[in-house]
Amino acid sequence: ERIVLAFERATREGLPLFAAPASGGTRMQEGTPAFTTMVKITAAVTAFKAAKLPYIAYLRHPTTGGVFASWGSLGHVTVGEPGATIGFLGARVYEALYGQPFPEGIQTAENLYAHGLLDAVLPLDELTATASRFLDLVLAPRHASEVPDVEKEPLPDLSAWESITRSRRPERPGVRELLKLGASDVLPLFGTGAGEWDRSLFLALARFGGMPCVVLGQDRRLSTPEKPLSPSGLRVARRGMKLATELDLPLVSIIDTAGAALSKEAEEGGLAGEIARCLGELVAHAEPTVCVLLGQGTGGGAIALMPADRVIAAQHSWLSPLPPEGASAILYRTTERAAEIAEQQGVRSIDLLAAGIVDRIVAERPDAADEPEDFCRRMAQVIAGELSRLVEMRKASRLAARHDRYRRLGL
Repeated sequence: ERIVLAFERATREGLPLFAAPASGGTRMQEGTPAFTTMVKITAAVTAFKAAKLPYIAYLRHPTTGGVFASWGSLGHVTVGEPGATIGFLGARVYEALYGQPFPEGIQTAENLYAHGLLDAVLPLDELTATASRFLDLVLAPRHASEVPDVEKEPLPDLSAWESITRSRRPERPGVRELLKLGASDVLPLFGTGAGEWDRSLFLALARFGGMPCVVLGQDRRLSTPEKPLSPSGLRVARRGMKLATELDLPLVSIIDTAGAALSKEAEEGGLAGEIARCLGELVAHAEPTVCVLLGQGTGGGAIALMPADRVIAAQHSWLSPLPPEGASAILYRTTERAAEIAEQQGVRSIDLLAAGIVDRIVAERPDAADEPEDFCRRMAQVIAGELSRLVEMRKASRLAARHDRYRRLGL
């Protein structure tokens, strides 16, 4: 009852809520009536989150059973105490029922973090600073600020293959460099919260030019041919979309991928369905959205993060249904005509601008890899300006404009 009253008071007074459970769940002495209060508590948490208020859970030793299966698992950000026992199943119950001990090392904060169930494992003396950063971000006012516009520059008419080659340079700045050099108060989050993670999809809370937002971006540094973007990566992205909705924050998606996984595991993991769900959620997303085409934009893994109110492209970024080598192999049974196919498909940023697929190109002078700091600050300034303009729009007008934008594509 005290837990429910706390959530109800926080909802009523518009306060954030910090939970630090160290408990099991239902007391066996109190039986089923106590057991069913899991529903009551969860209903109070759900009403609290529907009010767009932030909830942090710090799971102490031990957090198990019905506490972990209700209010302990519903935080926007969930952190574990180092070494804490965290899990649903009681180890003593397991041993009594099955005649063998439960495996060691499973129900620990560290193991749950490794499996994408916690955002971090932090000692108590580091918790205050992290919680304060989270609250500073999500409670910051969302209003337009004066962001100097970045001057639009004439762009040389380089070939598509030239841009593709430049976008693949190892030194090219990615999402982490963009946030480090162009954003502030970056607070990384981890995993889906449902037992999955993919480090090629970076999820964070950040601020561009004073505007707080959720950032989900494909990380070129951690996406390799051996570990490309996976279905679980797109589920991490969908966690970010949900977080933006629940916290009433703008969303910034960043595309930079050589393509999603093509494998047995990706098929069985529901890659196509995750692409479709990302598209559906972004098209209908209620909050202001900005997409940044930062580098390579290959296939379904790229377009899954693309629907937005405004789409910004780096000069040498590109978007294609397949890597040009793959398109060439389909059409001509050889990869030798990749440059020709890329030109025909209109993959360049200037072609995307002419087709109404992107709204703005940020120049590279002459290549982002040669001027990473200046480029990232320029791109961040454009993002901040777009966010500032979007938050000032009436929601109905903004959503109608987004619908019309994608309704016109391809005509």
